[in-house]
Amino acid sequence: MQYRELGRTGFKVSTISFGAWAIGSTWGTVDDKESMAALHKALDCGVNFFDTADVYGDGHSEKLLAQLRKERSEKFYVATKAGRRLNPHVSTGYTRENLTTFVERSLKNLETDSLDVLQLHCPPTEVFYMPEVFDILDDLVKAGKLKNYGVSVEKVEEALKAIEYPNVKTVQIIFNIFRQRPSHLFFEQAIKKKVGILARLPLSSGMLTGKFNANSTFESTDHRAFNREGASFNKGETFSGFDYETGLKAVESLRKIIPSNMTMAEFALRWILMFPAVTCAIPGAKRPSQVEENVRAADLPEISESIMKQVEALYNEQVKAHVHHLW
Repeated sequence: MQYRELGRTGFKVSTISFGAWAIGSTWGTVDDKESMAALHKALDCGVNFFDTADVYGDGHSEKLLAQLRKERSEKFYVATKAGRRLNPHVSTGYTRENLTTFVERSLKNLETDSLDVLQLHCPPTEVFYMPEVFDILDDLVKAGKLKNYGVSVEKVEEALKAIEYPNVKTVQIIFNIFRQRPSHLFFEQAIKKKVGILARLPLSSGMLTGKFNANSTFESTDHRAFNREGASFNKGETFSGFDYETGLKAVESLRKIIPSNMTMAEFALRWILMFPAVTCAIPGAKRPSQVEENVRAADLPEISESIMKQVEALYNEQVKAHVHHLW
């Protein structure tokens, strides 16, 4: 495993970390015993950073991470999120009372006195123009409820606005072979301000594993079945907002580029780590075998400049027109 500094947090975290959305909800059937086995396997493999949220299974994944802390002695960091419990999810809900309530609930679920990292959970764009919200987070740090805070965003513009606030230390953003826009301007600005970047949906909801085809099916409780057009939350969270059939064609083109010593999933994760601005990729996993494949990417050799250029060309020719302008 390799490790990188997470912005100005003082944390040094595994470049392949663990996204806990899948063990919480909306990724089909999940088994807690298998989920715990996956979490243990992650620690065994050197993972020391776990990303979750208070709405993943209504706090269920937070509670699983609390259980992991009880069962293991190794030190690891947990980043959780707040805001999506609001119904309706509107900017006016980002009040001191609501945010404090959400934080207290996560502290209870995680069985801790202070959150390592709290992220605003893809709030409405208007929130990024409300300095009073970030003042609330500053006060929660002063009160000892949070060690650090950051944001999870849908759009590059939101990420750029967020890092104008001096105490935003992390930004979680969708970044993968099918969503390359963050690297064009945001990464440069994040490096200047020493902001940690968490690359979420690094495998594009599994599309970049190369294991799907036109006949693949998904359970009714899986967002890949019900959210392709954004029926429940932002369309960009499912297959990167990239049309499924068009994505399959792009995957076949990508297959021709990948070195013979890498699986497609390993290649997709290693590609992300070629960008120094990225602290870590946070692929999800529901089974130990998925964890093992994910973490192998951390120790793979660098991808050649020639292959990187081929991936960029594929994006420009087959993907960019579909997603680049939207997020």
